[in-house]
This record gives sequence, structure tokens and C-alpha cells, in this order.
Amino acid sequence: MARYSDTTAIVTGAAHGIGRAIAARLAAEGAAVAVLDIDGAGVEETAGLLRDAGHDARAYRADITDFPSLDAVVSQIEQEMGPVGLLVNNAAYTDAGDLEGMALDAWHREVEINLHGTYHCLRSVLPRMTERREGAIVNIASVNGVRYFGNPSYSAAKAGIINLTQSVASEYGKHNIRCNAILPGSVRTDNASWKIRQQKDPGIFQKLGRWYPLGRVGEPEDIAKAVAFLGSQDADYITGVALPVDGGLLSGMNVMIGEFVFESDKEAAEA
Repeated sequence: MARYSDTTAIVTGAAHGIGRAIAARLAAEGAAVAVLDIDGAGVEETAGLLRDAGHDARAYRADITDFPSLDAVVSQIEQEMGPVGLLVNNAAYTDAGDLEGMALDAWHREVEINLHGTYHCLRSVLPRMTERREGAIVNIASVNGVRYFGNPSYSAAKAGIINLTQSVASEYGKHNIRCNAILPGSVRTDNASWKIRQQKDPGIFQKLGRWYPLGRVGEPEDIAKAVAFLGSQDADYITGVALPVDGGLLSGMNVMIGEFVFESDKEAAEA
């Protein structure tokens, strides 16, 4: 039996990239998937692709920064597709910059979408899961939430998501609700920030891959597989975890060690 038979799942930020891959994986494992995004055309395309593959999927346009309208959409999903058993908070936004040059409204926009938007989704779904005493939540955070790799406002918001994950796990475990986070490293997607970087340097993903112990950046399906595990009954005794799915990035950077540390030691020995 498929792991997600009789499960309705919500996936936010599902118009493309990681969100689309997560929705496809959950649908392939039997879930009825509600795909959400502020990009109405993109999320309709995602739902259409899933339906063409024989899966149960519906598209919902939603702005996660607007709680009243988001809550209304979640109510609509439950009326049309059934009780939500899995929430995947994937919707995100980043506008790469540094603290010195960042405009105030740019800081607030990233925190509003990434952190506040995640909270809004939790605030809508948790009371419903609590009433049924059942549910699983997977938040997509980032390695940026535990190390600084640039993008300070995005990183701060993702750190907040990790702590928020622990809060939900601690407070709602008594209601048989699990909450975990996934920390992706660099993932090859077609989002706007990567498109800009690729225009400047078509080999950006290959260059980045050198810094990862597994020798490559992630693919959306790498994240989707981890979500499918953490959201399932196979992980029914796992909650409050922040799981790196990062090709080993957080474990260490052998390229840096080899190029800087070992070479420095060699030069010192030869001096």
C-alpha cells in the first residue's frame, strides 16, 4: 500500500522547483495533493501535470502573508479534498543581498514571506489537526538557518523556522502531531535568483558542487524524497528534527581544507 493512501497533503510554493517535486512525490505515493502558490498559472500547471499522471491534485492560489484569505483557502481544501493530514511549508522568497546594502523593506519582505508565512500556515492547520489528534508537518528551512552563507534576512528567517519547528513539536506532540524541518543546501531549480546567477555564470552549479562532499548540488527530488519520509508513518517517532539534506555541506568543506589548510601546512613544512 502507498504510504499516503487516504492522506490529503498541502504543499505551499508548489508552482515550480522544489515544491512541484514534493507535490509529485507525495502524489506518486498516494496522497491527494492541494498545491498552493501565489503564482496562479504556475500552480495550475503543477496540478495539471499531476492529474495527467493519474494523481488526485487541485490547485489553489493563496498568499501566505495574508492570514484571513489563507485560512479561507485551507477551509476550502478541507471541504473539497478532506481533512489535511500533512502540511509541507515550502513557500519561500529570497533577494540576495548583504546587511550593509539591504533596504529596510527588502528585509521585511523576506521575513514576512519565509517566517511569517510559515507561521500563518501553521496557525491555520494546527487547530484542525489538534481537533482530529493527528497530523504531520514538514517545514523547508535551509542550511542558511544554521550557518552563514549570505542572504542575511533569508538566513534569519530560516533560523526562525527551525526554532518554530521545535516549538510546534514540543507543544503539539501531546496531540499526536509531529513537526520536522529539512535543511536543503544549494538546489538546482529554475527560480529567479538562480536564473540571474546562471546568466552571469552558466557554470555556477558545477562550481558550487566542488564545495559539497558528494560533489554536486541538490536536485528538487532529493528534497522531495526526504519530505516523503518525514511526513509518513515510517517516521512516526521522529519530531522536532532539523534534517540537513545538503550533500554533506554542513559536515565540512574538503575543497577548502585541501586548498587552504593542507597547502598552508605543506608550504610551512617546506619553508
